[in-house]
Amino acid sequence: MTSKQRSYLKGLAMNLEPIFQVGKSGVTPELTQAVSEALEARELVKLSVLKNCLDDDRMIAETLAERTRSELVQVIGSRIVLYRPAREEFRRKIELPR
Repeated sequence: MTSKQRSYLKGLAMNLEPIFQVGKSGVTPELTQAVSEALEARELVKLSVLKNCLDDDRMIAETLAERTRSELVQVIGSRIVLYRPAREEFRRKIELPR
């Protein structure tokens, strides 16, 4: 992913509300599955890491990106943004700049 594409996705993510929260249980298989399904439907997902979570925000983001086969767009404070294009071309909603 180029820096221009990453910047474009950051701009889109500014208007998104977090749809998942990572709590003290950390990255569970259920959370991973839910994030993967949301990525397939939305392509761009924002998560929030709660204060009671003992893991590092960056580590959580990298783990989720690896397990869901998505791109880590950014980690700002306790917010994580992930991107994965839909598998089928006709379901893709986000057109990345070249």
